Amino acid sequence: MSELNDWNTKIIAEFRANGGQVGGQFEGAPMVIITTTGARSGQPRTAPLVYLPDNKRLVIFASKAGAPTHPDWYHNLKANPTVTVEVGTDVYQATAVEITGDERDRLYAAQVSLMPGFANYQEATTRLIPVIALQPTT
Repeated sequence: MSELNDWNTKIIAEFRANGGQVGGQFEGAPMVIITTTGARSGQPRTAPLVYLPDNKRLVIFASKAGAPTHPDWYHNLKANPTVTVEVGTDVYQATAVEITGDERDRLYAAQVSLMPGFANYQEATTRLIPVIALQPTT
């Protein structure tokens, strides 16, 4: 298991044990766990992320901390947009929709205002960081 997977596994366990709350660098941050379907494997893939609330949807950011490539979960959602969302103690199905243009820019700026590190992520990469809305299906 890679260091990242081990790190994610610990955050997921802490999230689930504490009703959606985690400590460390994410203490107090709005956290969500998404379970996607692997684009190539077809297997469930789970990732903890910070999110921005936007009305009835959650907005997530494929920043990968400013890495030159998109995170695996982004490719999974593009191939299979149905996702299981865990926020707090709620679990529900949602559809992932990529946000573009002015709305993307507005949402990314809102995230930067709450978590300034996201500005560093965009500056660290030449790719435009994708913004994804998780729209509940129920």
